[in-house]
Amino acid sequence: MLETSARLLKLLSLLQSPREWPGSELAERLGVSGRTVRNDIERLRELGYPVDASRGPAGGYRLAAGAAMPPLLLDDDEAVAVTVAVRTVAQGAMAGAEEVSLRALAKLEQVLPSRLRRRVRALQQYTAPVPADRPSPAVDTEVLMTLTAACRDRERLRLSYRDHAGAVTRRLVEPQRVVNWGRRWYLVAWDVDRDDWRIFRVDRLTPHTPSGPRFTPREDPGGDAAVYVAGKASAAAWRHRARVTVHAPAAAVLERINPAVGVVEAVDATVCVLDTGADSLDSLAAHLGMLGYDFTVTGPPELVAHLRELAERYARSTPPRDTAPPGRSPGAPGGRAAPGP
Repeated sequence: MLETSARLLKLLSLLQSPREWPGSELAERLGVSGRTVRNDIERLRELGYPVDASRGPAGGYRLAAGAAMPPLLLDDDEAVAVTVAVRTVAQGAMAGAEEVSLRALAKLEQVLPSRLRRRVRALQQYTAPVPADRPSPAVDTEVLMTLTAACRDRERLRLSYRDHAGAVTRRLVEPQRVVNWGRRWYLVAWDVDRDDWRIFRVDRLTPHTPSGPRFTPREDPGGDAAVYVAGKASAAAWRHRARVTVHAPAAAVLERINPAVGVVEAVDATVCVLDTGADSLDSLAAHLGMLGYDFTVTGPPELVAHLRELAERYARSTPPRDTAPPGRSPGAPGGRAAPGP
């Protein structure tokens, strides 16, 4: 009886996937005959689970659409992953998400077997997120739902947007995608009046419903909305910018930088230009130093002066090339001090 019950639970878990399962595949997964699968399907129906069956080469079994959700069945790894994900959401920047997520987490933990509960609690007690440098602006969950629905339905959206100076403008946009980056939410959209792509911080916009007419979808800007947001959002926060000639192939430089750090343009096979920036001159100099390639900086003047100052400081911090470090003799093997007379 225990074997049959375990098999029914596994069968129900498979049927929860959003696909149709041929009887032969279910039989293979469960290690039973096709007749046993048919009998188990009937048992599930008797227990109140609406299992639909379709005939033909592409037919199979699946839970009926729109039916009451059956008990959630997760294997060990899935249960732990869901618990960790819910806890991560609780630390996010969605208004009210923390309270709702913690309630869901408490309910989930109540139904976990003791062995999984110990694993989950260990994760909670012995992991800690790095606190953000600054508090993240919370966004309204309903606003996120409105934006993602407009993206899904390809419907134009009218919204009010408040810029960093507090000025409010009305926009008509074709919403493309919502991106979560740097603990903030952004809407990537085609601005109809400006005839160009724009990104909008979700905590600064107010959508106006109902939505407008449908539009023809476009490709993501730059081929990747997340990379587009990372570059634009970083550049908007830069206090210092520079165009630097790097004496290396563009492909080699691209392997060493994050898209949020800058844009690389090839000049020829051995030289490229890096358009980059940072909040401080120290950070900008550090980024350039970590490229690992020779580079030429002609501006801005404050960056040139800062790099010269750093070069002089580094030069003062090291002995001349023909001078041995203290305690060592130039002729001593292995760098060890030479023996006395």
